[in-house]
Amino acid sequence: MAKDVLYTTQLQAGLGLVSETKALLELWSPGMSVSQLCQVALDSGRFPNVTARRLRNIVFECFAPRYLVSNGAPAQHLKKIGGAVTGSDVAQLMLLFTSRANPILNDFIGNVYWVRYAGGYVEVSNEEARLFVERAIDDGKTAKRWSESTVRRVSAYLTGCCADYGLLERGLRSSRRILPFRISYPAAAYLAFDLHFAGIGDNALLTHPDWQLFGLAREDVLDELKKLSLKGHLIIQAAGDVVRISWKQPSMEALCDALSQG
Repeated sequence: MAKDVLYTTQLQAGLGLVSETKALLELWSPGMSVSQLCQVALDSGRFPNVTARRLRNIVFECFAPRYLVSNGAPAQHLKKIGGAVTGSDVAQLMLLFTSRANPILNDFIGNVYWVRYAGGYVEVSNEEARLFVERAIDDGKTAKRWSESTVRRVSAYLTGCCADYGLLERGLRSSRRILPFRISYPAAAYLAFDLHFAGIGDNALLTHPDWQLFGLAREDVLDELKKLSLKGHLIIQAAGDVVRISWKQPSMEALCDALSQG
């Protein structure tokens, strides 16, 4: 994540929104604008307990920044593989896209969640999230200083979003239990090829910050790539600090086809 990207309060428009995202993916089709999707969603009857204003916020402030970037590539890929992998696999991919759209969540997971996970702690609290947010504000990572009420809300959004994606236990509480969390095969394959097709070199790919979202250091990523080689997706040669990879899938679409076929 670029260091100069400022934190926003955009998570307040919606946390993980796992079920809502799945419904919107079913309604969305390539070429559909955000406004068109919003109208289709309103007309669909799939959101009977959501006001029109709330649904508009979900579509414009959450779904579009996460899944309709890069000409809708994330949405297309999720539609293709979503029905063939487990719900937890889909949630991990949603976590990836949500964290890319919300750097504050990405950094919270890397700097608070995984630090406590590795330290043997059993919980992450809203108070720890609040301290993280306050440090970020002091470090100039927001466009302006946030009010105390905004800090408090964003802190709760961070832990709530982690709960939605399976890193922390769910429920309305100020301190949440840390759940076992490990990157899945579909998520590892998707992220590896996504970085490759984004032009990241083989050696740089192993240390890309996106892996830190899943608590993976360079050697952990190397192990995941070796597992992908056993699945036939790539051939990896590692000698010391030098890694060379032959990528067997010619495009992200081909990878998604392979993942959707199991």
